[in-house]
Amino acid sequence: MKLKKISLRLRIFVAMLFVVVLASVLIVGVAIYQYGEEAIDYHQQRLERKEKNIKSHINYIIKQTSYEVKTEKLPYIFKDKIYEIASIHNLQVNIYDLDGSILTSSRAGFSQDSIPHCVNTDILNTLSNTAKHTFVEKRTENNKIYQSSYSYITDQKFKPLAILNLPYLEDDDFLAKELDEFLERISYAYLFMLALATAIAFFLANYITKSIKTISDKINSTTLEKRNARIDVEDASEEISTLVEAYNSMIDQLEDSAKQLAKSEREQAWREMAKQVAHEIKNPLTPMRLSVQNFQRKFRPDDPDIHHKVEEYSETLIQQIDTMSSIASAFSNFANMPAQQNETLNVVNTVRLSLDIFNKDYIVFLAEREEIITTFDKTQLIRIVTNLVKNAIQSIPDDRIPKIVVHVSLQDNIIKITVSDNGIGIEEENKTSVFEPKFTTKSGGMGLGLAMVKNILETHNGHITFNTQLTKGTTFVVTFPKK
Repeated sequence: MKLKKISLRLRIFVAMLFVVVLASVLIVGVAIYQYGEEAIDYHQQRLERKEKNIKSHINYIIKQTSYEVKTEKLPYIFKDKIYEIASIHNLQVNIYDLDGSILTSSRAGFSQDSIPHCVNTDILNTLSNTAKHTFVEKRTENNKIYQSSYSYITDQKFKPLAILNLPYLEDDDFLAKELDEFLERISYAYLFMLALATAIAFFLANYITKSIKTISDKINSTTLEKRNARIDVEDASEEISTLVEAYNSMIDQLEDSAKQLAKSEREQAWREMAKQVAHEIKNPLTPMRLSVQNFQRKFRPDDPDIHHKVEEYSETLIQQIDTMSSIASAFSNFANMPAQQNETLNVVNTVRLSLDIFNKDYIVFLAEREEIITTFDKTQLIRIVTNLVKNAIQSIPDDRIPKIVVHVSLQDNIIKITVSDNGIGIEEENKTSVFEPKFTTKSGGMGLGLAMVKNILETHNGHITFNTQLTKGTTFVVTFPKK
């Protein structure tokens, strides 16, 4: 899954949990590291304290001894006292002469065991050359860390007498136990924190994205076809408030633009309608003018055929007047559709009744069932069928045997009426203009029939489409819901 396809809510939720888990891991890592550093410091300082206390104890014994304080006398001075020192301070004590040879040790039988009998030359050199005259050797055996400190034992005049060696085992068992107990306690705390963080992250992610989702839903539902509601988000952040204000401002501008566009479209439509009306009215006015002028020129009261000529002249004028009246009625019907008079009717019978007025043998009516009951304006349904059939008749050329099939069916609660013909079809460049007012390919038509049909169907939540093949015919498909 690509990151950009993950929802913002999920990204915020995961990011917050990741921060909490990462912080927990870092804290545990720092705690373990800190315990390690404290263990090192603890052993170092403990060894230093042990060394200081033991040397103080040794100095006290030297002051109290009756032996002459010399290096070679030290084994006698500490013959029994060295065990006492080791026991009191709970640490093994080894004493070497200044050349690094063993003098005495608190460990019994030291001559047979693994205690080094000589101090390494490097240790001796380091010990004598450092300002503090101390050296700590560290080594690892059997996964255990040992420290061994070396320092001088001095007389009362601070003259070196011997080398004090204190072997020390770094016992981390109690520190490890403390660390385990600490990690156990903190793990419980982290589990609680993780559960709490999950709840808080979920709440915050929903809270943060709630306003954004509201804006997104509003934007997705924004359309020019209806009035768009403004967004009202309570307790929104500054960023969300800015976004909401921008959206509301856009909606206001969009509404103003929609009103101006609708006004412009209406004005343009009426201008086009006025042009069409003027054009259609001019067509009969021209022959009427010519007829009047011809009558004025040829009128003679003493003409024996005067009555016959007046009658012909009158018929011509009446015919043109009827044409103008028909034009006016057509435009009036299109501009002001009558109010719907919905009634319960049988679509099959109504369509069959619409076809009876044509009285043509080549019109074939088919229905999948005898009865399809719905609520519709009966007059408008008849007008739909008659307009489609009339167009089908006019599309068939004179040199072709006409065939028109009208079919009624019901599919998934949708009523479907199809009108098929074997006419000349519709040109490719005319397909997008078929349902536009004033569009026609007939010399005597006004181009309002299909536009009227579409207008009627839209008021009933219906649709009209067509399929056509050039020179082979066209099928118009009318669909509307069964109520």
